[in-house]
Amino acid sequence: MFINMSPESQDTFPTTMQEILEQIEFKVLRRGEIIEGAVMKADPDGIYLNIGHKEEGFIPSNEMKSISSTEFQEISEGDSLIAFVLRPESNQGPILSIDRARGEEGWRDLQKLMESDDPVDGLILGFNRGGCILEVANVQGFVPMSQLVTIAHETLKPKEGAPEDEMMLDGSEYVGKPLTVKVLEVNRARNRAIFSERSAMKEQREAQKAELIEVLSEGEIRKGRVTGISNFGAFVDLGGADGLIHISELSWGMVNSPEEIVSVGQELDVYVLKVDKEGMKIALSLRRLNPEPWDTISDRYQVGDIVQATITKLADFGAFARLEDSIEGLIHVTEISDNEISHPQEVVSEGDVIDVKILRIESDRKRLGLSMMQAKEGYVEKQPEEESPDSPDEESTSSDD
Repeated sequence: MFINMSPESQDTFPTTMQEILEQIEFKVLRRGEIIEGAVMKADPDGIYLNIGHKEEGFIPSNEMKSISSTEFQEISEGDSLIAFVLRPESNQGPILSIDRARGEEGWRDLQKLMESDDPVDGLILGFNRGGCILEVANVQGFVPMSQLVTIAHETLKPKEGAPEDEMMLDGSEYVGKPLTVKVLEVNRARNRAIFSERSAMKEQREAQKAELIEVLSEGEIRKGRVTGISNFGAFVDLGGADGLIHISELSWGMVNSPEEIVSVGQELDVYVLKVDKEGMKIALSLRRLNPEPWDTISDRYQVGDIVQATITKLADFGAFARLEDSIEGLIHVTEISDNEISHPQEVVSEGDVIDVKILRIESDRKRLGLSMMQAKEGYVEKQPEEESPDSPDEESTSSDD
C-alpha cells in the first residue's frame, strides 16, 4: 500500500487516521488470485493476514488443513504466508485459503517437474480398480496400475463397503507410504495429474544395473526375487537390476512353461551365467546350481539295473524312455518284446510307465541302451550256439532254428 499525495494536498498533510485511510490506495482483490501476507494473529479458529488491504484477510480453520499441527505451532506474528482469495469481500474481510493456495502452487510445481522430467515423492492415499491415488505437491493425482512397479495388482483386494461403481481396492499396507514417481501429464483445466512409478524407476534401475554389472562375476551365485515371467523365461531382480533365466536354463529336464518351475515373488538363488557389460544384460541359470544329471549318472545307475521309465517318443526303430529329468534312453525295437514286431506302437504308447533294464551307459555321449524284454521276470538270455566241424547235427539244427 502507499499514500498518494497530490500537489494540492502537500500543504494539508493528513493528521487523522480517517484522513490517512482516505488517501491510501489499496490493492483490489480478485477471486482466484494468489497473494502473500504477513501473519497478524494465529489461533485454532483461523489466521489473520496483513495483505495490504483496508481489512485483514482471514483464513478459516477449514481452509488450512494442509498445515500440520507442528507447522501451525511454529507460525509466529510477522511470518509470511501464501494464500488463495476465496471471497474478496465478507463480514470478516477477505476470506482466504492456504489449502487452495498450496494446491495452485502444486499445479505449477507439477508442470515444472513434467518439463524437467525430474522424479518426485508422493504420498499414497488409496487405490481403485485402475491404480493408485497419489498426492504430490498438495495435488491429488493418479498412477495407473500399468505404471506401478513395487505394488503388484495381485496384492490388492476389493475394499469392503466400497460402492461398486468406485471399485476401491484395499491397499491399507501401502496407504500413507511414499512413492517416487515422474509426472506424465498435467491438465489443470480438467483437474487431472497422471504419474508413473515405472518411469521414475527406469533411470534409477539403469544406474543400479550399471553398478551391479561392474561387480558381477560369471560363475558366482546370487540371491534374487522373481519379478516377471514370459514364455521364454523368468526375470529375476538381483537387487536393483534384473537378469534373465532363459527357459532352457530353468531345469536340466524338459520345461514346457516357466510357471512349472518358478512364480512371481519367489526368492531364490541363481547362478550368474553371463555378464554383457556393453549390452547391459545379465544371463542367469537355475539348473546350473546342481550338476548335470549325466555327469553323475554313475552315482545312481549301473549296467544291469532294472528301473522304471516313462515312454516319451516312438519311432520306427524303437521307443525313447525317460528315467529322470534329462536322462533318457532308447529301447531298440528288438528289445521291446519277445515277439517280432514291426513298430513299437504295437506294444507301448507315449506316457506308459514301464520297467527297463539298463544295457549300456554312455555318459559322454548322453546315451542309454535300455531293454523292456530283458527287464521281465524270468527272462533268460539266449546263449549263442557254438559251431563245431565235429558236430554236423548241431550245425544243422541251428540252421533250422
